[in-house]
Amino acid sequence: MHISEHTVSIRYAETDQMGVVYHANYVIWLELGRTQLIEDLGFSYAKMEEDGIVSPVLDLQVTYRKAMRYGEKALVKTWIEAVNPLRVVYGYEILNEQGELCITASTTNVLVKKDTFRPVSFKKLYPEWYEIYEKEQKPKE
Repeated sequence: MHISEHTVSIRYAETDQMGVVYHANYVIWLELGRTQLIEDLGFSYAKMEEDGIVSPVLDLQVTYRKAMRYGEKALVKTWIEAVNPLRVVYGYEILNEQGELCITASTTNVLVKKDTFRPVSFKKLYPEWYEIYEKEQKPKE
């Protein structure tokens, strides 16, 4: 199972009036982690979009465990939780510089045609990519 890592330097603009990272910004960091994972495995989301395919999020689950603040660095860890021909579930953890778990999350994504938003089979459209995802997904218990 491959776990991708992406470091984010927390900017002042990402914090709220209480001085902690505004909750919606974590979702942006999940996207950074997902993109990093795709690149780490040798593929390109940008290339997929050039092909007329996009991968919207169907479901998002986030658990906020510990606040993060301006000036800290966040480590976004991303992996493939599960994959089938129509859906990919990505898993995430965001840790602070002390290695403390601040966020756990998952997203469920599908592939659709950009112009119609009709679902397409990940396995049929990108068989090599799908094969790597199957190989690198979290082992089933």
